[in-house]
Formats: sequence, C-alpha cells, structure tokens
Amino acid sequence: MRAWADGTFAALRNANYRRYFAGQAVSLVGTWMQTVAQGWLVLELTGSGTALGLVAAAQFAPLLLLAPYGGVLADRMDKRRLLIATQTALGLIALTLGVLVVAGVVALWMVVALAFALGVTTAVDNPARQAFAQEMVGPSRVRNAVTLNSILVNAARAVGPAVAGILIATAGTGVCFLVNAVSYAAVLAALISMDVAALQPSPRAERARGQVREGLAYVGRTPDLLVPLIMLALVGTLTYEFSVVLPLLARGPFDGGPGTYGLLTSAMGAGAIIGGLVVAGRGATGLRPLTAAAAMFGAAVLVTAAAPTALVAAAALVVVGATSIAFLATGNTTLQLAADPRFRGRVMALWAVAFLGSTPLGAPVIGAVSEHVSPRGGLVVGGVACLTAAAIGLLAQSRGRDRAQPDGITA
Repeated sequence: MRAWADGTFAALRNANYRRYFAGQAVSLVGTWMQTVAQGWLVLELTGSGTALGLVAAAQFAPLLLLAPYGGVLADRMDKRRLLIATQTALGLIALTLGVLVVAGVVALWMVVALAFALGVTTAVDNPARQAFAQEMVGPSRVRNAVTLNSILVNAARAVGPAVAGILIATAGTGVCFLVNAVSYAAVLAALISMDVAALQPSPRAERARGQVREGLAYVGRTPDLLVPLIMLALVGTLTYEFSVVLPLLARGPFDGGPGTYGLLTSAMGAGAIIGGLVVAGRGATGLRPLTAAAAMFGAAVLVTAAAPTALVAAAALVVVGATSIAFLATGNTTLQLAADPRFRGRVMALWAVAFLGSTPLGAPVIGAVSEHVSPRGGLVVGGVACLTAAAIGLLAQSRGRDRAQPDGITA
C-alpha cells in the first residue's frame, strides 16, 4: 500500500509542484462553479440548447484558431511569468461577468463576448500550463504530475458543481462568478512564491518566422504524436460536450433543476477521481492503453444514454468519469513524453486544439442534436465517436506491427 501511495503521489514530493497543486485545488473549484453557473445562466436567459452550443463555441473557438500561436509563446517565454499574466486575466473576466449578473444587466451577447475573451486567454494559458508541468517536476515525474492534476480537476468537478447548485438556488448565478474571481488569488500566490532556482526550464525557442508551421510539420512526420492527436480531436469534438448535454439531460428527460444538474456533473467528477488514481499508480502510456481507454469511455457514454432515471445516469456517469480521465491523462502524458522538448509548447498547443479547440465544431452539433432529437441522442453521438477513435488506434497499431516485420513479412 505504501509503495502504491509513493508511486501515485510521487510528484507531490516536489515543493514547487506542491505549491502549484494547492493553488490549483482552490482555483479549480471556482472554475467548475463558473462552468455550471454559465450553463445555467444561458438557460435562464434563453432556454435554448442551441444558445448553450453558441456560448461554448465562442469560448473555445479561440483555442482552435490561436492555440498554436500560444504554443509558440510558451516555447519562447518564461512559462511561470506567462501563467501569472494569463491567470490574472482569467480572474478579471470572471469578476466582470459576476458584476454584470449581480447588477441585473447581463444579456446573452455579454456572456458570448466574455466567453470569447476567456477563450483567447486560455489559448495562451493552456499550452504554457501543460508544458510547465515538466519544468516543475522533471521528465521522470511528468506523467505523475499530469495525472495528479487531472485528478485535481475532477475532484473540483465533484465539489464545484455541488456548491454551484446550492449557490444558484439560494443566491443566484452571479455569486458563482464572483467566488471564481477570488479563487484565482490562490494559484497566483503559488506561482509568485515558487523557488525559481529549482525549476527545470526547457530551452527557449528563438524568435523566427514560420514556427507554427515548423511545429505542425514536426507533428505530421511523427506518428507517435499524430495518431493520438487525431484520436483526441475526434473525442474532443463530439464526446466532451458534457457542459452542453448534461443541463439538457437534467431539465428534459429527468425533469430536474440545478440540483439534478449538479448531481450528474459531480458523479462524473467523482468517477474521474477514481480513474485518475488508478492511472497515476499504473502509469501506462502509449497508443495501446489510449485505444483501450477510448473503447471503455465510449461504452460508458452509451450506457449513460440509455439510463432511465437520474440516479441510474449518475451511477453510469461515475464510470464515464473514470474512463474519461484515463483517456485524457493517457493521451496528455503520451504526447508530453514523446515530444522533443524544443517543440513541447507547440505540441501541447495542438493538444489544446484537439481536446478543447474542437468544441466550436462539436458544441453546436451536439447542442442541436440534444435540443431537436434528445439529450440522449447527443450522448450516443459522443459514444460512437469514442469507439471510432478506438478503431483508429487499433488500425494504427496494426500498421505499426506490419511495418516492424522484416523482409516484408507481415504478422
């Protein structure tokens, strides 16, 4: 048991990572509160699943368009200082939205505009944050650090939505945004107080023309990066649209309110904690475990789509959470370890494009399917996308084995 604990929480032996982890523990609860509050606010303003998809698209479109440039900045600049700037901006955006809601002057176009500003900032923040993990803990513990951070994200998913559901019902959505704004102080304090001498910075890329194209070309000629990114893009586009599907599932088939929505989201987060602990202890990376995780994730989503009640759906979403974190953490770590350090920021920028930036394409589709067919239909589309990604992984493994056979002999 002690050996399991030592392996599972190895990255926390690093003092800088402990600071970062503690700051994120506070900030991410606020982030999930804002995610739930934003979805409920849009429903209060419009009652439309299509509007939910529009806001999600506005938030994630900048990632699709700008994250590769954010990756270049991450490769060129001091990542800690860059993160201090982006986290400050994210806190100010949350504060602005909270003030507008509390003042009673918020309109849908304002939510869309602030969601877009959030996306622009995240396009710079995400690649830097992903690549910064290795600078804190080194290559031997980066897998563990990435997985622990994923566990933390989903622990916050279990707590944040539940708190948000209570606050929305008692104090209104605006308070959730204000609490999130304050929560950014924790991660800023962690970044500012770090021991800079203990960091292990990657070599910085010199300013030059064509660095985005250079990064794309590098990924294109590296199958160990290209195939996982294709799988992540497919699943990110059509499966990870739970912020669109779950509010409609709670209000529609299950005839519930904020409490039901919080239950469904928290159940998924609780499952993700379980899955993350398993992944952190085992540490499998590569195409084979990524393919297996995609297949299990897809099966769990399809079971959720068939759930007859909210409680059964919540139970199924525990499994969805566990398998989703296994897929996400395995994909992230596979890319981090396979990438040349000179290109890590740009590779992780493409991860952001594949996983988050694809939302502008998928969110309107899943929102429309969920509104005009049913939320269950939106889940079915996501489950099939996961199984398709698993098939792509199997095909790539088969071709890799064929290429590995000598003298043209195939297995």
